[in-house]
Amino acid sequence: MTMTRRDWLRATGALGVVGLAGCSGSGGSGGGADQPNRTGGETGQSTSAARRPPTADRSLYLGHDIEHVSDNIVSGGVPKDGIPAIDDPKFGPASAAPLDPGDPVFGVVRDGKAKAYPQRILVYHEVVNDTIAGDPVAVTYCPLTGTAQGFDRGPVEFGVSGRLVNSNLTMYDRGTDSWWPQVLATAVRGEMQGATLREFRVVWTTWEAWQTEHPDTVVLTEDTGFQRRYGTDPYGSYNPKRGYYASAQTLFAPLESDDRVDPKRVVLGTRTTEGALTFDKETLLTDRVRTGDIGGTQYVAVADDALSTGYVYANPESVSVNAVEDGYRVGGETYTADSLPLERSLAFDGMWFAWAGFYPGVDYVR
Repeated sequence: MTMTRRDWLRATGALGVVGLAGCSGSGGSGGGADQPNRTGGETGQSTSAARRPPTADRSLYLGHDIEHVSDNIVSGGVPKDGIPAIDDPKFGPASAAPLDPGDPVFGVVRDGKAKAYPQRILVYHEVVNDTIAGDPVAVTYCPLTGTAQGFDRGPVEFGVSGRLVNSNLTMYDRGTDSWWPQVLATAVRGEMQGATLREFRVVWTTWEAWQTEHPDTVVLTEDTGFQRRYGTDPYGSYNPKRGYYASAQTLFAPLESDDRVDPKRVVLGTRTTEGALTFDKETLLTDRVRTGDIGGTQYVAVADDALSTGYVYANPESVSVNAVEDGYRVGGETYTADSLPLERSLAFDGMWFAWAGFYPGVDYVR
């Protein structure tokens, strides 16, 4: 069963914040004055490379044709930039953060610099255009699909288009105005259609866990330049879990349905040029090592107990990976979860319905 955004907010008592929160809406057409060109060729011009986000050398696997994804973009109930990205983020010390130990944060470490982005702030903005260790980046979050992802942005910034596909945030870049569904990391409309963004890992964890592992972290503050009720999540709560996050209902019909598990069950997913793969997060955290397959190549997922997250590695030689008390044993040596001597495959948390919708038939390792 699906509900409109207005129905959901009325049912949860959050109707007063309609238009302030992102990544949900009343459905409808994706048309309007803020519609980008479907391909750059329609304008007869291309944007200078100085105004394009950097892209990966190889495009990621897509579970649908780009045209199918593009045709299923719908209105999120707010106009372009109606959900304002944070373009001038301010950070403060961990000691001053108004966060409870169990509050979710999105953590990033880049060149030794640790930053935490509270979910309670990003639920109202979805995109933070930041610079970490001198590198311009975008840290992004979609409440409806439970996905937090990081992208290199180069000379441009990203904004919120006000559109969704498969319930997922559709970003746009302010250089070419191309549209990028967050999970796919691939442009589906505009001059850069078909290109894939460069990504980096964002860890979904709790404030207590992140602060314990990274005591020198700084944290995004509520000094965003906007007035928002940052202590109130219009969709419910993660601490404790309730509302939209605890319900089996979605606000929009997925691109594809898959009832193998609850639609909102959290999986750790990865995708490569060859395909996609998901691991049940709860099972991974319990068993610590799980294996799956993409295109005949084995992939191994290992749990990071301290942060309650996991990492995925390509393991084409099927080398033995065993959990031990202080890490993982590989080839006679012991490694931490994030440092196995294998090729890391970028992975991130997400709700099952979102992964299954974007990647129909994706293997699900329970």
